[in-house]
Amino acid sequence: MPPVAERHDTYAADFEAFRETPAFGPEWLRTARSSAFARFIERGFPSTRDEEWKFTNVAAIAATSFRRVTGGPRVTSVELEPFLFKTPFGMQAVVVNGRLSSELSSLGNLPAGVTVSGMAEAMTDQPPLEGPSLKSDHPFVLLNTAFCEGGVFIHIAPKAVVTEPIHVLFISAPAADPGLVAPRLFVVAGEQSESSIVENYAGVGATPVLTTAVTEVLLGPGAMVDHVKVQRETAEAFHMASTFVHLHRASTFTSQAITFGGRIARNDITATLAGDGAECTLNGLYVADGETLVDTHTTIDHAMPHCPSHEVYKGILAGRAKAVFNGKIIVRPDAQKTDAKQTNKALLLTDEASINTKPQLEIFADDVKCTHGAAIGQLDADQLFYLRARGIGVLDARNMLIHAFASDVLNGIKHDAVRDRLEEVLVEKLHLPV
Repeated sequence: MPPVAERHDTYAADFEAFRETPAFGPEWLRTARSSAFARFIERGFPSTRDEEWKFTNVAAIAATSFRRVTGGPRVTSVELEPFLFKTPFGMQAVVVNGRLSSELSSLGNLPAGVTVSGMAEAMTDQPPLEGPSLKSDHPFVLLNTAFCEGGVFIHIAPKAVVTEPIHVLFISAPAADPGLVAPRLFVVAGEQSESSIVENYAGVGATPVLTTAVTEVLLGPGAMVDHVKVQRETAEAFHMASTFVHLHRASTFTSQAITFGGRIARNDITATLAGDGAECTLNGLYVADGETLVDTHTTIDHAMPHCPSHEVYKGILAGRAKAVFNGKIIVRPDAQKTDAKQTNKALLLTDEASINTKPQLEIFADDVKCTHGAAIGQLDADQLFYLRARGIGVLDARNMLIHAFASDVLNGIKHDAVRDRLEEVLVEKLHLPV
């Protein structure tokens, strides 16, 4: 057995055990799983010698023997409450350890044009749609493809208008051993449909967990999807997520990604504007303290003309936290009249916090407007002095400036219940007095 395979003998044993279960799936899926796992064994975990992982050391993941989490849900409705919103959503799918829980979900009264089911139901004799995740060589996507068992499939019918958000709550709850969880979300938005998706990750317990999350969103012509991703896993969690978005003609995708948890949190987001007039907005806020590492890699691929894109990512770092931001904009030769804007800003609350930021533009067309900018700094001393001179205490002045910094992203969340709860979590995360 090659050295790389020897280092992954726990995964290999679990994969062989998984192969003997009905959840391994139909023939096409069995083939995809086997191919993905073989590529993972061949390539292994990434190292800092890899350019895309230069500032993100996953040695702690490679050194831990994560076991595939088996068995039924270990989460009660009471344990879910901290991760819900004050205004209950009528459409709520709860996925525990990668498997959809009908008991904890609320999917009995779906509006016309909306289908929400487990991925196992959707993936019968053939794939619902062969998305880019099955072709990806990203190591954690390969692990997800090999081990995913359930997850959620959402289909919005053409011309359906869904005003209430569809809330998908992914809970990681491993037992005594460090657990491998492979959740997957697949969203298909039909032509000229409108919908909102809240993708929410959380964890319970103190056991280390490796979450290899994969999300795919396919927008038909003229479709509109408003997307919010929330990550609030435990301090012992490794959250390695990949999101693939494919936009057809005149479709619109808007995403606000909020990261509050995890020991290492990595988000790889790839949006392909594959139709004339498609529009994409990728905004994000990450908050980290202690020894946390938050890594965001985004790619917006302009493949067709007349496609605007907008991107604003902000980070708030305390303690010895580290962050990485790599934002890439690609403009293909046929993508004339592209208008792309990218901004990354980081607020460092301590001298030990740090960030590595790298904006990238790859432009192969001549009639375009593309801008990018990055700014890193601490709280403005003049602004603090201005507030204190008006009788505002040090902590209150500090809190006001931090909230103002984060508001650009949080205010982009359309639903009041989601926005209000995330503002509360921001206060809790930074230990700010209310």
